[in-house]
Amino acid sequence: MILEYIIIIIYSVSLLLIFFYALAQLNLLSNYLRQKKKKEQAPKFDLSNPNEIPYVTIQLPVYNELYVMKRLLKNIAKIDYPKDKLEIQVLDDSTDESVETTAKHIKKIQEKGIDIQHIRRTNRQGFKAGALKEGLEIAKGEYIAIFDADFLPESDWLLQTVPYFKDPEIGVVQTRWGHINRNYSTLTKIQAFALDAHFTLEQVGRNSKGHFINFNGTAGIWRKECIYDAGNWEGDTLTEDLDLSYRAQLKKWKFKYLEDVVTPAELPVIISAARSQQFRWNKGGAENFQKMMPRIFSTSNIRLKTKIHSVLHLLNSSMFTCIFLVAILSIPMLYIKNEYAHLKNYFYVMSFFVASTLIFFICYWHMYKNIYGGGFVNFFKYIGAFFTFFSIAMGFSLHNTIAVLEGHFGKKSEFVRTPKFNIKTIKDSWKNNKYIKKRPSVHVIIEGLLALYFVFGMYSAFIVGDQGGDFGLFPFHLMLFIGFIYVFFKSIFSKA
Repeated sequence: MILEYIIIIIYSVSLLLIFFYALAQLNLLSNYLRQKKKKEQAPKFDLSNPNEIPYVTIQLPVYNELYVMKRLLKNIAKIDYPKDKLEIQVLDDSTDESVETTAKHIKKIQEKGIDIQHIRRTNRQGFKAGALKEGLEIAKGEYIAIFDADFLPESDWLLQTVPYFKDPEIGVVQTRWGHINRNYSTLTKIQAFALDAHFTLEQVGRNSKGHFINFNGTAGIWRKECIYDAGNWEGDTLTEDLDLSYRAQLKKWKFKYLEDVVTPAELPVIISAARSQQFRWNKGGAENFQKMMPRIFSTSNIRLKTKIHSVLHLLNSSMFTCIFLVAILSIPMLYIKNEYAHLKNYFYVMSFFVASTLIFFICYWHMYKNIYGGGFVNFFKYIGAFFTFFSIAMGFSLHNTIAVLEGHFGKKSEFVRTPKFNIKTIKDSWKNNKYIKKRPSVHVIIEGLLALYFVFGMYSAFIVGDQGGDFGLFPFHLMLFIGFIYVFFKSIFSKA
């Protein structure tokens, strides 16, 4: 019975943690809906007045981006801002032939009278954070806009963001990510689904109540003074953007999030790219939890509610660990439930899974409706999108749990960039991309075995107990099977 009780306790605690996280999401939804009713009243620079136009530096941190550099530089050259108040830094840490082609594109832009510099380092110390820090030392701008290689800001992007720095307390202006290849595949659709939830529900929900949010590493603009005041870029975590964001807000800098300013970008189109990105984000979140939690709780002038949301924000990736534990233990729980009648009351805790799922379903519907519109037809499309997303997200739970555990236990790893593809439509091919990881991780085999494990879970529904089976967890096991078999087959057959 000792083992059974251990399983019940771990399972129950994991479900409760997921439930508390769901309640926090519900609170963010409430904040989001209230904020949508408010009118913008922030002070702004008048950019029609030459005396109010500040100097801006655009930083483009890149590393081996052969396929997207021409597109990136062509797009950035179209930015509408006075040339005498704008410089562009291409922070190029590349080690391949893209260095030469990038230099040629930059020279053509320079010939148009645009101040653009090709900045190279002798080493990649600090990775992206190190490149940004080194570029900052020679940046002319009072404000530093940052774009990753796969982002394509609209020409009026600076005109829409810079004015908000009239408020001297604003340290960062962050914009919402768009997706130029949202409908390319199931993989891009679920990535867009997850990111849309973050960039609507979470960013607005936190920002509207003064809770800590994060600069998302790209498609945002910093006040240079804020970067220095917060301690500058540091490369000791895999999410340097989240790290600097928290340090800045602990210094009382305010962040301004602009939901209505959308910056288009390309989503990873193969699963190896999505894996590397997910691993970095999830491990970095755990690393920042370990780094920032002592500072947050030792700071007396932060509201309790803000501290709670900060904990849940930094533990966002750690929810995958809870999901993975619930998934693995759900089959033993099915047998325990039907073997020990005297433990019946313990199994009411299972209702927390249904409640949590319902809360996420409601929260994400508002996000989906905001982007696609409401109505009966869209609601039915949303049902399919939600359960597809939920299933595949659970299929990533082993991969993301490993990342989270490495982050919490302090295992260091190299900053692995997400390969870019220059893919917009299904006609575009990625198969000759030289940056694709060719060998699947050993974890893929485990994911395939887990798919079979949840087939056993579905079979178990028919044979447990003496009342003709127990089908309460059957939908959950079906979704887990779909998620893990999708991740397994995509990882094997796309050579990703």
